[in-house]
Amino acid sequence: MSDDEFELVRGSRNVFADFGRANADMSQLRANLAAEVIKALDAEGLSTRAAQKLTGTSAADFSRLRNARLTGFTADRLMGLLRKLDRDVHVVVTPRGEEGDLSQRTYA
Repeated sequence: MSDDEFELVRGSRNVFADFGRANADMSQLRANLAAEVIKALDAEGLSTRAAQKLTGTSAADFSRLRNARLTGFTADRLMGLLRKLDRDVHVVVTPRGEEGDLSQRTYA
C-alpha cells in the first residue's frame, strides 16, 4: 500500500448523478427496472428465447438488457416487460430530501 493520501467520497445512491449525467434520475430508474427484469428472468430460469416467446420482445433485446445496454429502453417499456413477466410495478414518490419520511406516496 502506498503512502498517498486519498479522499473517501460517499455516493448519493445514484451513480449517474454522482458523475454529473443529465437526466440522472431517469437513468437510475431505467437501470433499476432493467435489473428487476434480469432478476425475473433468473428467478424463472428463462433463457432469452423463452423470454421472447413469453413477452413478444426479441431475444436480442433481452441480451442487450443482460449486458446493461439500455439504449432504446424507456422506463415505460421496461415496466411493460415486468408486467409481462408477471411482476407488479409500484412507483413511490417522495419530496426531495425526505427519502425516509413516512408521508411518501405510493401508486400501484
